Order: sequence, then structure tokens, then C-alpha cells
Amino acid sequence: MESTSKRATPADPLPGITVDVRTAGQEVATLPPGLGPDAIGVLDGRTFMYSDASGDVPPGSIGGLLVEDTRHLNRWLLTINGQRLVTLGSAVTDYYSADFFLTNPGHPKLPANAIDVRRRRIVGRNGLHERIDITSFAARPARVELRLQVGTDFADLLEIRGSGVRDRSAKITREHVADGSRLQFCYANDGFTADTVVHARPPATRVDGDDLVWDLDLHRGERQRVDLHVPLALGPMDLPSVHVRFDEGEPRDDPTSRWLAERPNIETDSQLLARMLYKASDDILALRARAKIGGEEVLLPSAGVPWFLTLFGRDALIMAYQTIVLNPYLARGTLTALARFQGTKCDDFTDEEPGKILHEVRGGELTRLGEKPYGPYYGTADATQLWLILLSEYWRWTGDDEFVRSLRDHAIAALNWIDRYGDRDGDGYVEYATRSSEGLGNQCWRDSWDGIQFADAELPVLPIATCEIQGYTYDAKLRLAELAAGPLADPALAARLRKEARQLFERFNRDFWIDGRGGYYAVGLDGDKRRIDSMTSSMGHLLWSGIVPDDRAPIVARQLMSESMFSGWGIRTLSTDDSGYNPIGYHSGTVWPHETSLIAAGLTRYGFRTEVNQLALAMLDAAAAFDFRLPETFAGHSRTHGRFPVPYPTPCSPQAWATGAPALMMRAMLAAEARNGELVVDPCLPDEIGRVLITRLHAFGKRWNIEAIGTIGHVRLTT
Repeated sequence: MESTSKRATPADPLPGITVDVRTAGQEVATLPPGLGPDAIGVLDGRTFMYSDASGDVPPGSIGGLLVEDTRHLNRWLLTINGQRLVTLGSAVTDYYSADFFLTNPGHPKLPANAIDVRRRRIVGRNGLHERIDITSFAARPARVELRLQVGTDFADLLEIRGSGVRDRSAKITREHVADGSRLQFCYANDGFTADTVVHARPPATRVDGDDLVWDLDLHRGERQRVDLHVPLALGPMDLPSVHVRFDEGEPRDDPTSRWLAERPNIETDSQLLARMLYKASDDILALRARAKIGGEEVLLPSAGVPWFLTLFGRDALIMAYQTIVLNPYLARGTLTALARFQGTKCDDFTDEEPGKILHEVRGGELTRLGEKPYGPYYGTADATQLWLILLSEYWRWTGDDEFVRSLRDHAIAALNWIDRYGDRDGDGYVEYATRSSEGLGNQCWRDSWDGIQFADAELPVLPIATCEIQGYTYDAKLRLAELAAGPLADPALAARLRKEARQLFERFNRDFWIDGRGGYYAVGLDGDKRRIDSMTSSMGHLLWSGIVPDDRAPIVARQLMSESMFSGWGIRTLSTDDSGYNPIGYHSGTVWPHETSLIAAGLTRYGFRTEVNQLALAMLDAAAAFDFRLPETFAGHSRTHGRFPVPYPTPCSPQAWATGAPALMMRAMLAAEARNGELVVDPCLPDEIGRVLITRLHAFGKRWNIEAIGTIGHVRLTT
């Protein structure tokens, strides 16, 4: 009997499938113009300023000032005497600030290199602050025109990363102050409003269209200064940024300062590991957003730069899990925020269902006017289980019974979603299929259109039950049983969940295991219950969740570390032996650092410590090639292909779960676990790492020190 299920193909995509610019190689060419290889991005939470190396945002580029998925500046260009400046050097000085050192080109009335220009930039949730210092070293007094070209298109981020930005100019009004102290742009469309205000101090000499112009008389050695501020309105849950003005200290009592004060100190003999952890720690702060939910100030991570500076359920949950060894505060904020948006009804357009944890939230015009379903969108079949897993992990590291009890109703709603809505056909597996005209076809972590495919590259029919989602479900039920037996005080629920987990374990290992090719797990079952027989990295997630029997774990480990799966830099998403393999295919051959870290955690769970060290050292070498910041993903070429890992064309960097990968890799090497009020380690550190000392690690409301070298480790309570 022929199936009536839909099939995903490039020519005939699933109804509502979104072909993401991140996913398909043929989409890379459609990206808007960039800003050059030395582009500078500074961010703070959900505020991002992306410019070229001189600090400019030329019109027509992907750059600008973006917040809440709306671009507030698409032109920000500084000239002297009508000429663009020459870049001497520029760099990000902190994740939220950058310096640009510039000079003037040659001009009939002004010799080259006569004017020294320094631009300093800070971004925060309060907006953009920029300071321009101009110093003349000309032999004679010079009269120069300093001009800042300003513009905005109020583009939705979904347009910038998509096929093109619509023209909103007819609905943009200008209310510029004649004295040169302020420019204001206002936009309104069918209830959606946005405005951009530029304050200048001292006021410009004149306003020329949308340009601020200063006529400056400069004497040798004289410095003149211009300060610019572009304020941004706070959302209902947002808190002001701690980065407000130049030369000001940070407040002492806010979630960011507390996170900084409470994070552990890590020392290691490996300079590579130290630099990677330092960079990751900085990027955690860069990606974090501050919010007030139910009277509590919390931190939660945005997913990644430049396209995903917003809350993503799966990404935030995995990053919070990865970094809980550093501080549980991010996990608490993530759990709180996602519970706030937990699904309560069935909505086809947004794929919402009662108890379901969201996929992503957007705040731009297209979402607010209902053209896109992201307010929020619930097209994920694994975030709900990951929320339960993180709730359990948070409790294991903190022993915070009261917090768990406060989320009891949300936990039960999540469980009900798994059993009622997740299992669409009653076969005991969680499947997915979008109902939305704008929804994702693949709703697992491999969410590109070809992220799930057969070994011969055929695309499966919906609904699909992927293997790692079943592993997450198994782990979530066992963990919720632990909470039910503990702080939730519901032994009957605990017994029921343990029984259901055992049944899932047996059923899964019967239905997903494939004896061919040396033995491995199918990546999923399709809508016709056929095993999707490609060999993928997803079987490594199964080790992390514990659903693999002990006798099969060595087989899985051997497959993951085989030449076809392990590139020498990390684990490929798809075996090189499969027909669909592509080293720069988004989910069909690339290496994802976050996934390699989850696999390492799973290998540690089953005792494969040599393999963990191989992966850790590979990730260290890869990070060194990317200035010690692991990108979202990179090409799956073998290490013999070149002396450094080949970049993916359009990765997010920094990106949440790639940023969290170093912390989880370190935890995997230490085998650090928090259980029953005790912190335990069973280290197996390679010689290349040497000694590791972690001081003031946070667990159970206490501070701990961990010292390890080789297979010897000590844990001590601090005084």
C-alpha cells in the first residue's frame, strides 16, 4: 500500500519547511553582502552591532545595529572631508566593546596621516554608545569636515538573512532637531512601531539630510571629542545593561556581576585548554540576556551571532547543561524562562501544544504582524525532554528542592506532552511533523531540510522518530522518576516512570538497531516505520542518554571513532560511506563541537576514557585554528586534508552550545559528577593537558576545589 505521507526533497519541500541560509550549500550565495574578512561585531545579550574593520556600516551590507530582530541602524559611516578613513587597526576589546584606530587619506587640503581618529564603541541593552576622538598632527591649523552618515531601514532580521529586505522608506518619518543634537527616525506599520534616536554631544554644526556634520578647526596636538548615543527601549522582561558609559564600573548587584563573582577559577598546564576556556567564559557573558521573570532577575543564553540573538529552547538547554559545572545560575534562568513560555494550547500555525517547550522566540515585525510563527514557535520535538533533563541536572548540582517543587506543574505538563502529543500514533516513540505553513520539516536538532536521510540519500516521509529523541525521552523519564521519588514526593509516579523507561529501552533496542555495517543504530524511523539507515553522529547522543546496553556500547564507540565518522577534528554528522555525505553539508558531514562534547560525555559514562581524550585533544587543536573560539560547525574534511579545519561558509560564532562545549569536554575528562550532596571525580587526563586545578566550584550551595593530574584526583571543600 502506497504511503500518503509527504516526502522532503529540494524540489518539493515538505509543507512549511524553511530552507535556512545555514543549511543548504546552494543557499550560501544568496546571503546579503558582507563586511569583509575583518568585520567587527560587539554584542551584549540581544543587542548586536556589526561593522567593517573601520567601524563603518556601509549601506546595502548585512551590518548594523540590531536588537530584538529589528535593525535600528543600517548606515553608520564616518568621513573626513568626504573621504572614508584608513584603518590602522581595530579589535574587540571586550565582548561588548571595540576600538578602531583610523587616519585620513591624502587630500588636496590635508596631507595623509595628519589626523588621528579613535572610535570606541560599547553596546548594551540600553543601546549603542560611541566616542570619537580626533587629534591633529598637521603642521598648520586644519579645518576639516567630520561627517557621520546615518540611516535605518528597520529591517526584520529574517529578511536580512533571507532573500531581501523590503522597502519601508515610505513609512519612515524623520524628526531631526535643527541644532544638531538629535536625529530621530520613526516607523509604523499596522500596529508595529519602532524608532531610532541618535543623540550627539556636542551637537553637530549642521544636519544635512540624515547626516550629522561637524566643522572642526583643529590645531596641532589638539583633541576634539564627539559622543554618540543610540538608546533602545527595554522589553517587558528586559533589564538595563550593565555596560552604560565609557570609563564607568559595573554595578555590583546584578545577575551578570554575580555570575562573574561566582564562577570558578580554572588553572591548567595546557595553554590551549586555558585559552579555550577563557574565550568560552567571555562568550557566555556575550550571549547571555538578562530578564525579570516573576519578580526574579535571571540570566539565559541567546543562541548565536549573527542570526540567532534570541532564545532557542534546544540551544539554551544544552548550553546550560554543558556549563552547569561552571555555575548553575544559567541553568536556573533557562528553566525559568522556558517554563514561562511553555505551551498551553494547540495552534497549527506555531506548532504549539500543551506542555511543549518552545523552539525559538522572535520579536521582529514579521513575527508581530503574524507573517511568521515565531512569537514563539514550538517546532521542536526534543526541547521538552531536554527541559526535564536540565531540571534534574540542576537539582543534582544544587539540591534545590524548593525550586523543583515550584516547577512541578510544568514538569508534569512536559511529561504529558511527551506521552500524548509527542507520541503521535501511540507506538511508544516521540515523532514529529509540522502542521504549520511556515514550520520546520525536521524538528530534531538536525533541522535542515536534508538533515535526516537514508544511506542512499533518499529523504524519509513524515512523521519521523529520530533515535536521539528517544534517548532523551528515556533519560528524561528516569530523571523525572528520581525527582518524583525525592523533592516531588510522588513514589507512584516514580515507579510508573521507571517502568515506562524500561519498556522504552527494550523497544528501542529492538527497533532501531541495525546489524549491518558492523552494527549501529538507525538515525530514525520514518512515517512508514522504516529504519532510516544512514550512519550518523546521533548514535553518540544515545551514549549520553544511557539507552545503549553495555554489550553494544563498545560497538557504538568503535563506529564513532572509525575513519568514516571521526575526522581527526571531531565527529562528523554523517559517515563518509553514506551517499549523502558532504563535508560542508550542514547536517550531512560537518563537525559540530557541541555534539562532540555530548558524545564525549556519553563515552565517559560507558568508560571509554581513551576515546574521550582523543576527542578533547582534537577539539583543542580545532579551537586553536579558530582563535580559540569553537564555531557552531566546521567542515568534516579529514585531518589529512589540510593542516587546519576547514571553516563552514556561514557559521554562527559565538554560538551558544559551541561556547558550552569546552566546559563539558573538561567535565568529561574529569568525570565530574554531583550526587547526593557530594562532588566526585574520576579523572583520566592526557599528558598534553597535565595538571588541572579548579577552585571555588559551585555545588550544593558550597564551594569546592578539584585538583587532578593523569588518573589522580582530589576534591576538597573550601573554607
